[in-house]
Amino acid sequence: MSELKTFISDQPFVLESGAVLPQLRIGYHTYGSLNKDQNNVVWVCHALTASSDVDDWWGEIAGRNGYFNSKEHFIISANILGSVYGSSNPTDIDPASGEMYGLDYPLFTMRDIVRAHVILKDYLGIKRIHFCLGGSCGGQQVLEFALLTNAIDHLMIICASARETAWSIAIHSAQRLAIEADGTWGEKIPNAGKKGLKAARGMGLLGYRTFDAYVQTQTDDDEKVDHFKAESYIRYQGDKLVQRFNAYAYWFLTKALDSHHIGRGRGKSIEQVLAKIESNVLVIGIDSDVLIPPSEQEFIAKHIPQATYTCIHSIFGHDGFLIEQNQIVKEIDNFLTSHHGI
Repeated sequence: MSELKTFISDQPFVLESGAVLPQLRIGYHTYGSLNKDQNNVVWVCHALTASSDVDDWWGEIAGRNGYFNSKEHFIISANILGSVYGSSNPTDIDPASGEMYGLDYPLFTMRDIVRAHVILKDYLGIKRIHFCLGGSCGGQQVLEFALLTNAIDHLMIICASARETAWSIAIHSAQRLAIEADGTWGEKIPNAGKKGLKAARGMGLLGYRTFDAYVQTQTDDDEKVDHFKAESYIRYQGDKLVQRFNAYAYWFLTKALDSHHIGRGRGKSIEQVLAKIESNVLVIGIDSDVLIPPSEQEFIAKHIPQATYTCIHSIFGHDGFLIEQNQIVKEIDNFLTSHHGI
């Protein structure tokens, strides 16, 4: 069984903004062990509110008994900066004030998140990563990872884009408005903004799923006039997130998502930056994804020299990257078989 591990660096962590975290804490999970040739490392980048316990949410793909498993591979997943599952985040105590950071936490970017991954990689003594994969926010981390360290053989990017689109930024902005409308927002207490977070989660679920998915799974009996299944589902999912996450973390992490732009600061167009990626890359879209549609993945695959693109079918839209694990495993296996695998 893999337990949460913690890496702490007392070296100041300078963010893209120029702000400084006096200490960097990274929660992470590992499964399996490094082989003598050090060529079996699989690094999984998790999505927005997931944790580094990848076996818990992507177990068919990676974990104890997944396609990537603890017997054959050394699997690593790092909790992202800003998340409450083990890493430095806005619920920490600000040493300057002695209070919880809350809104005083410094703004961080997607690139900052992945720079923290690189620090952990070096601490663990990992020289090369054989396969790095992630979906949604995780897929965006994979892109940055490939660009920040030229030490990854194979990548899988699913339901991600090369830069955050105006559509996604608008959705995140609306979610933050919901959080900010909570009367407790701004208070330096862990439960601040929790009603707003519940509303924000409900809004997010409209983009994560599809019309067909809601109609097929949440349609009521003809005689009902209130307490509809769809409403119960949205409320239930909102309550679940409130119980396990934090509004400040969610607010800052959506800001980090908005910052995602692999061309920023690199003096080149996005197309030119993608062309620099030397890894073999599997890019997967989901045909019903309305949040980050397949056209975004097609664009990525078109401009990476060694990229293979495929699109899988699902009625579940963006959430298909979590639900359609069997299909994803088949695509990974086909891809690795064609590139000689591990």
